Amino acid sequence: MTSTFSRNWEHAVVTGGSGFVGSHLCAALLDSGAAVTCVDDFSTGRPENVAHLLDRPGFTLVRADAAEGLSVDRPPDLLLHFASPASPADYLRLPLHTLETGSLGTRHALELAHRCDARFLLASTSEVYGDPQQNPQDERYWGNVNPVGPRSVYDEAKRFSEALTTAHADAEGTDTCIVRLFNTYGPRMRGHDGRAVPTFVRQALDGEALTVTGDGCQTRSLCYVDDTVRGILAAAAHGMRGPVNIGNPTEITMLDLARLVIELTGSTSEIRFIERPTDDPAVRCPDITLARDKLGWEPAVDAEEGLRRTIDWFRATANP
Repeated sequence: MTSTFSRNWEHAVVTGGSGFVGSHLCAALLDSGAAVTCVDDFSTGRPENVAHLLDRPGFTLVRADAAEGLSVDRPPDLLLHFASPASPADYLRLPLHTLETGSLGTRHALELAHRCDARFLLASTSEVYGDPQQNPQDERYWGNVNPVGPRSVYDEAKRFSEALTTAHADAEGTDTCIVRLFNTYGPRMRGHDGRAVPTFVRQALDGEALTVTGDGCQTRSLCYVDDTVRGILAAAAHGMRGPVNIGNPTEITMLDLARLVIELTGSTSEIRFIERPTDDPAVRCPDITLARDKLGWEPAVDAEEGLRRTIDWFRATANP
């Protein structure tokens, strides 16, 4: 199913635009004919993710920290707020920066969108559901989050940013949308960012043991990045406030994922079990009824095909 909603944007600002998902968004927006200003402080995003866009007409790269303020040369009609450390390795390394980006950064982004009468879209996360007691998770579920645990800097930053976005829409009339992204994977992920897919792929290609936490029975739902980007842009074009889940409703255990990566890479790697992180969710699966019904959106790339594309990219970008 392809989305039935599209819109011709003139100028989009993407905070966190040199990150994994942000860089794919920048490319998709340029392909649609929009001018794009990518704002990033490179605390976790990488300049090489957007290096191929630098010579494209309409693309501007600005180095700035959203938490310190946002200023652009040309008013946008769309602002996509994706600035935030997103992997456990990053937000555990940058706890205060993560909280500041979710609070101050979101406020600055909302204020810019309001001044310019732009559509504002917040990239939230399935982590707002915490370790869920409901599976699959729909948008009405309030979650089960530990506010003082090691993951809280990310979970609560996103929950606060959702509250702030909602309050800004109610108090100021800002045109806002919240998307809750579930596990997304694909090219341009960092092999050492701590997330399962890039970790397993890197380990398999290097001949290392694949490190599965706990007994590997915990589940995730994996959405290929092209599908995620389609869903984000459909939500932006629709005019809905959300929140709306964007993710793949097919669950896979971490042990089965590790085995599939070994099979697809042709690796001789073994599997090694390690300690499971504190507050690691036991299940993670989106109910995408709202996205299907309102946006005409659902994922099109299955796990095997998406993993093949991701593995091919890791092979192509490996050091000689």
